[in-house]
Amino acid sequence: MSYIKKISLLALMLLLPILAQAQNFKEGESYSKLTKPIATQSGDKIEVLEFFWYGCPHCFSFEPTLRKWKKSLPDNVKFIRMPSPLNPRWMIHTKTYYALEIMGEGDKHHDAIFAAMHTKKMKLHSKASLADFLATQGVDKKTFLATFDSFAVEMRAKQAMQLGQKFKVSGVPMLAINGKYTISGSQAGSYTGMTNVADHLIKMESK
Repeated sequence: MSYIKKISLLALMLLLPILAQAQNFKEGESYSKLTKPIATQSGDKIEVLEFFWYGCPHCFSFEPTLRKWKKSLPDNVKFIRMPSPLNPRWMIHTKTYYALEIMGEGDKHHDAIFAAMHTKKMKLHSKASLADFLATQGVDKKTFLATFDSFAVEMRAKQAMQLGQKFKVSGVPMLAINGKYTISGSQAGSYTGMTNVADHLIKMESK
């Protein structure tokens, strides 16, 4: 066998698992389709929502895969984090996320909050503890507390909760694609599986 044929055969062998995986993405198994599509916030772009909670160890573990994947997203896709509270205890972190976002410091401290809770094992489950921690990260404590208690944050937090209910979020992390599909870790089998299925659905929506 010639060298070129050997290289071609090797390339095909490497591609086969990927092609097989793509062909095996089935509705109801690898992802779920909503009975009624939900209106998106992204205009003409394909919307990807990530439902998460800062206290969730699986969400923390998903972050490296998600961070790398986001860099590969095409220009016609808009990624939005959605800290939807599945129960009242989570609302503290939902409001924290939106307070920082309104202050223009959301992305800056997103990883730090995750690391503090899951690597450093800090108990950041109250407004006061979060304000104290964020102050050590350079966030103005007085501004954060005022923003946390603002009407704007209250409204965004309620909208996040309502959106989670519409998407029937029962666990996190979960991805929602263009208001039509949801992907959970149990369906996709792994964190990389979640992004692979998301890529598949994004391609479907791009046609």
